[in-house]
Amino acid sequence: MKSDSKPDVCVVGLGYIGLPTAAVIARAGCKVLGLDVSQNVVDTINRGEIHIEEVDLDGLVQGVVSRGLLSAATEIAPADVFVIAVPTPFDKDHAPDISYVLAAGRSVAAVLKAGDVVILESTSPVGTTDQLRDLIAELRPDLKIPGKTRDIPDVSIAYCPERVLPGRILEELTNNDRSIGGITPRCARKALAFYKRFVRGECVTTDARSAEMTKLVENAYRDVNIAFANELSMVADRMGLDVWEVIRLANRHPRVNILTPGPGVGGHCIAVDPWFIVHGAPEETPLIRTARGVNDHKMSHVIAKAEALVEANPEAKVACLGLAFKANIDDFRESPARFVTSRLARKFGSRIHVVEPYAAQLPIEFTDTGAVQIDIDDALETCEILIVLVDHDVFRVVPLAERAEKLVYDTRGIWPDQPRVVREEEARLALTA
Repeated sequence: MKSDSKPDVCVVGLGYIGLPTAAVIARAGCKVLGLDVSQNVVDTINRGEIHIEEVDLDGLVQGVVSRGLLSAATEIAPADVFVIAVPTPFDKDHAPDISYVLAAGRSVAAVLKAGDVVILESTSPVGTTDQLRDLIAELRPDLKIPGKTRDIPDVSIAYCPERVLPGRILEELTNNDRSIGGITPRCARKALAFYKRFVRGECVTTDARSAEMTKLVENAYRDVNIAFANELSMVADRMGLDVWEVIRLANRHPRVNILTPGPGVGGHCIAVDPWFIVHGAPEETPLIRTARGVNDHKMSHVIAKAEALVEANPEAKVACLGLAFKANIDDFRESPARFVTSRLARKFGSRIHVVEPYAAQLPIEFTDTGAVQIDIDDALETCEILIVLVDHDVFRVVPLAERAEKLVYDTRGIWPDQPRVVREEEARLALTA
């Protein structure tokens, strides 16, 4: 790394984490090259524009691009610090796929020089940073690689996962604590020095494997707690109870804090990361595996309830409110709302109207279903059934007067004053009447 206070940085992957990270690093005064496989993404960023929705990101990117601190390309170039932020999906058997990480490692290895720092930020199964290190060692035998030499290594390799909330990414990239795991303690210290340039939160050093496991544990913990809330909501449906009232009262206990249920769990983190732990220790993870099953099953539960309601009212038009995996973002990855709505669209066709203010058009799975996209005003004027799947602010503020006469299935509990919230028993009775 250069001896001055502003190293050149290359961020590999310009998605929901990579682009905000690159912009925040550039704001700190470092010259940043963003690398992406999509020419459209590269061209968009080089115009000072963005291809994702995130609060305040557009102004930040425009500013750092105009100042010459951030640029994008499809070809890698030498730098002092390389930050890898590429996807880590899983296959049909829930086995993690780190091929994108290894492909990024090959690109970095081609331009690596003595003194450089390589940091993996992608959420990864335990041992991925070691595999990245081994790949670099294989491709660059001319460099002394940490953990592979008894001499002082030429480069440093570390793992530092992000822990941010969509909609607050810029704030949390700066203010949240970071766990920095090095292949060696020296690697961790080198990475620590880099993060302290733009992170106000506490940066704690550890080994790479512990840092990898920490990120997985954080999201598995949340998944297990959400599963309890979702299972409770299904129990409440069976018993004819208002789960929101039960949770509100239970949370008055000083040591109880039940989360809010929903139509499932989405996003690229909570719905994915627990499987990395299960895959690494299948015999020791019955609780984590069960939680994943509960949260996935909640989608089927919601579909069954929604289908019963729609079938019980064959002349009614239906508005499904939301496709994103959480409120006020345009991220539809692993979204239960998207899954539920597409299933309803395939079954009920043109009766289904989709309201998603963060989508310019419906995703590909809605092609040829007959479902149409409308806005919330049209939905309130023309649809008799409202199915709330995402708690976007624009849905929350709909007053009771505009929905009092609607049949509502509210999976998010955003309208506690709704007089006609449909529960499973009510839908069943309507269907058999």
